[in-house]
Amino acid sequence: MPPSAMPAIAAPYDLAVIGAGPAGMAATLSACELGLRVALIDEQHQPGGQIYRAAGASPLADVALLGPDYRRGRELVAALRACGAACDYYASAAVWQVTPSLEIGFSAGGRSRLLRASAIVAATGAMERPMPIPGWTLPGVMTAGAGQIAMKSAGFVPVGPVVLAGSGPLLFLVAWQYLNAGVTSIAVVETTPVGNHARALRHLPRALRAASYLRKGVTLIAALAKAGVPIRRGAQDLRVLPDESGRVGRLQYRIGSRLLTDPCNLLLLHQGVVPNTQLTRSLDCAHAWDEGQRCWRPVTDKWGASSLDGLWVAGDGAGIGGALAAESQGRLAALDAARSLGRLTPDRRDEMASAPRRQLSRNLAIRPFLDALYAPAPDFLAPPDETVVCRCEEVTAGDIRRFVAAGCTGPNQLKIFSRCGMGPCQGRSCGLTAGEIIAAARGVPVPEAGYYRIRAPLKPVTLGQLSDLSMEAD
Repeated sequence: MPPSAMPAIAAPYDLAVIGAGPAGMAATLSACELGLRVALIDEQHQPGGQIYRAAGASPLADVALLGPDYRRGRELVAALRACGAACDYYASAAVWQVTPSLEIGFSAGGRSRLLRASAIVAATGAMERPMPIPGWTLPGVMTAGAGQIAMKSAGFVPVGPVVLAGSGPLLFLVAWQYLNAGVTSIAVVETTPVGNHARALRHLPRALRAASYLRKGVTLIAALAKAGVPIRRGAQDLRVLPDESGRVGRLQYRIGSRLLTDPCNLLLLHQGVVPNTQLTRSLDCAHAWDEGQRCWRPVTDKWGASSLDGLWVAGDGAGIGGALAAESQGRLAALDAARSLGRLTPDRRDEMASAPRRQLSRNLAIRPFLDALYAPAPDFLAPPDETVVCRCEEVTAGDIRRFVAAGCTGPNQLKIFSRCGMGPCQGRSCGLTAGEIIAAARGVPVPEAGYYRIRAPLKPVTLGQLSDLSMEAD
């Protein structure tokens, strides 16, 4: 399924799928099987999303080092490529707008284009929760997901001491993958609060329905321990210290009363993942605050239908569930979209949904356990005053607290006070932290403080591209 060429204004599709991760690929496959005219739009140059990035053409000599789960991505990519003419695939395409009338604006190959669809499945996935700590903007500090992307997409692995710090399953997975790739100096500094373990235990009986996830986690940690990788638990007060050149040199942290430091040439931070809600926010869809995971998610029904007619949200963009759950959600969304278009009766839709719904239930059984175990620590929700929160505009946590004292009541007012959230990332890296700081400073719940109002363009687009689009439309 090679990338498609198209005119500036495309003829309407039955279904447009935004994002080619597990949810997007599954939705596309199901829709093609049902005979729908489908457009798949993805920002990467090949399908796979973040979890299965480069699964169809990995630069690694041995993809086995990424683990057995990666094979499922290769199967999905192969099935997608077999769709042929049933799907128009637009790769390396950045969606910068979706309108309530289901018109999609995106840029690819230096041109901007418009695409119309009768229904849309948004499979935009998750993003890593910001983990602002003092010094996290120094060269040599990245997220664990970014380190994994460099390995999957370009075959890059670090040289020298590597420290992975934070909380969540990805931390151990990346450490294990680095170990398999030959990295010899690795340390894991875990920040999971001790009390989380007791809260997670009550969800263990349900989690046993998805025992494969538990076995995977235990196996990863055991392999790291066997290889001599230190895992330092209960770390607090993390701080990045520079070397003489101004790059990351050490990670300083406290465990109990002990102040410790680990040398590193690369520091990978991770504090879990949260739904990417930029697109649904821009459409003013209803969103709910997840108190346990301290994040926002779009309000959807059991099929993934959002509060906007004609828009379904599938995968981690609707709530974190993992790759296999996302795959089931993509299929369910496509089935319900086909029903809404008159291609399936409700009874036939329900019949076809029985298998993916069973799979979804099984794969989500682990989530209450993981959500309780890896609930974010308070240290990283409200960082110290000197910590940079908005990397784009260099706004610190202390700045935000001073603006609240001066009368700032929410993130949208914060833009006026400081330009926080108005940089190239459009608030993706600072939105949750800014909301937490404002709410804590005001003494109100986060939902009362609110979130940024997101407007198009969602991604950078030049005036020249918009001008060309307008002239071609005329």
